[in-house]
Amino acid sequence: MMSNTCSISTLFPMCFKKEKMKNKLLILLIFAFGLPTAHCQRDFFKDKKQFTLSDTLRGMLSPARTCFDVTFYDLQIRVDIPKRSIAGFNEMTFQAVHAFDSLQLDLFENMKIDKIIFENKSLKFKRLHNTFWVYFLKTVPQKTVGKLKIEYHGTPIIAKNAPWDGGFTWKKDAAGKPWFAVSCEGIGASLWWPNKDHLSDEPDSMSISVSVPNDLKAVCNGNLRQISEDTFGYKKYQWFVSYPINNYNVTLNVADYHHFDDTYTAKDGSKLNLDYYVLKENAAKAASQFQQTKLMLACYEKYLGKYPFWRDGYALVETPYLGMEHQSAIAYGNQYMRGYLGGMIPADMNWDYIIVHESGHEYWGNAVSCKDHTDMWIHEGFTTYLESLYVEETMSYQDALRYLANQKMMIEGLQPLIGPADVNFSPTSDIYFKGTWMIHTLRHAIGNDKLFFDMFKALYHQFAYKTTTTQEVIQFISTYLKKDYAPFFEQYLYQVKMPILQYKLKKTWQGLEVSYRWETDVKGFEMPIRFGQASAYKTVSATNEWSKTVIKGLKAANFAVATELFYIETKKID
Repeated sequence: MMSNTCSISTLFPMCFKKEKMKNKLLILLIFAFGLPTAHCQRDFFKDKKQFTLSDTLRGMLSPARTCFDVTFYDLQIRVDIPKRSIAGFNEMTFQAVHAFDSLQLDLFENMKIDKIIFENKSLKFKRLHNTFWVYFLKTVPQKTVGKLKIEYHGTPIIAKNAPWDGGFTWKKDAAGKPWFAVSCEGIGASLWWPNKDHLSDEPDSMSISVSVPNDLKAVCNGNLRQISEDTFGYKKYQWFVSYPINNYNVTLNVADYHHFDDTYTAKDGSKLNLDYYVLKENAAKAASQFQQTKLMLACYEKYLGKYPFWRDGYALVETPYLGMEHQSAIAYGNQYMRGYLGGMIPADMNWDYIIVHESGHEYWGNAVSCKDHTDMWIHEGFTTYLESLYVEETMSYQDALRYLANQKMMIEGLQPLIGPADVNFSPTSDIYFKGTWMIHTLRHAIGNDKLFFDMFKALYHQFAYKTTTTQEVIQFISTYLKKDYAPFFEQYLYQVKMPILQYKLKKTWQGLEVSYRWETDVKGFEMPIRFGQASAYKTVSATNEWSKTVIKGLKAANFAVATELFYIETKKID
């Protein structure tokens, strides 16, 4: 059993006593401590992915991370554009959950730590890969509130294919002025600033100050509090985030931006400020394209409630990459086109995918955040389903079904949606498309839209401004609906195969006799299904055991299963 004092020297004894043995011992002990957790989740992943020490250091909540809780970050940096480098500090306010004499933080190894200061004294630190441990001069007692300042500098990595691989993206506008931005979901915010880089710990608020040349603007999250003169032809932009924020949402966008604004009026009459930062050559396009924002906000307000970061406002910021859900400062790079760079949505639909999808993340992903990357379906599945609700609200239910059918073709179905925890797991795109089809299936399995949407909204409000897990979400849904949905989610989240509806057809004097059952990996699976005449489906309860029903006046040739409403396979047995 671990003692109440959380320290690296306790967790990994003697690792730092002899410099020659340091790395070898630490690697062996961390693997011994962390990798059993990584591989015990699901056998499916055991031989599919080899997790590295760096994955474990980043993904595992060791005692050196859980011994403190971050409450505030004060990030202040200066950008050297010719060198593509940054320098500054992050002052982290923390509260000690347990007494400790060392703790773990994260910063990519290509970034240099200059000094770490606590109570006006420099502290020693040790680095390993993209992680570092800070050693305090004395034990920090439980419940202590303290400030740790990390001074650093370096050249952040350049993204090869932003936003998917992460890093800085550097371009120029039409006038030849610098235009750059960062994206770091998955890979980690620690690629450009030192922090506790784990989804489970969000600061309650944050200050972001960026110094850039006078002819440029720095746009970050939250509200712009102050622009002040800095030295050598620089200006400092100070932004403040007044809500909890997960680390990968902290953003930096720099360009000679044109700024304009608008207002959204909620149902209760309150006003939300809408800020738009775009390249000057795109000002006219943006003024037209961004009119969609208010229609989108009204749709999401209907289903989930008012925009969640009301005090901080809503912003779209033009970026040199496609997009990202940066909280209250959404990265927009869809080139003012319909759909996803002109495609991915049905040809007769005309709405901007990046505005609709990334704004949906303000609810699912930013307000409701998962604790571990293995649960990222919570971010992407619910947000992707909001796309279909947007279509349903602005067009029709049948159009939403067409939109979902289009997404269904993109499901790969090669691995479960839930993977190993504690290793910074990177899921596939199925968390979007299979995730949304799972929610679509749940809606029609419930068979009562009012109940489904009441649950949908209640689920959001239960976990808004919090971090959560898959099991907490499942438990809430089951409790709210007064039915155990664990087998349903076990099949859709943890198994590769979708449920298979086996059925037999037999003509009788009463009508068409249908025998049916579910073939699933999960025992005790039960879910209603609709079948029969496509224009008038019959709803029946189905389990892993054979059941029968008779549909009068239906010919076998006209028998259909509602696969447009359920993510399932069908198998006729002769």
